[in-house]
Amino acid sequence: MKGMIPEAKVQVKKRSMQRTAENAPAKVEVSRGAMMAIGAVPALVGLWAAACFVGGLIASGGPIAMAKSWFSAFTGM
Repeated sequence: MKGMIPEAKVQVKKRSMQRTAENAPAKVEVSRGAMMAIGAVPALVGLWAAACFVGGLIASGGPIAMAKSWFSAFTGM
């Protein structure tokens, strides 16, 4: 450590920090894109389920008629 020049020590630190700083945004962007893709599928499934439920309500004539129809289909009566 006695023979080491302080400027050389600083330059090494700058290089290693620069490499990390360059790689970090790419990793963050890839992770962000993957999370958006993973989150999009359940959102689409939820929207499809809501659309099916609303369609069933409209086709049966309302929420009470839908409950009666579901109960009769479930019990077989």
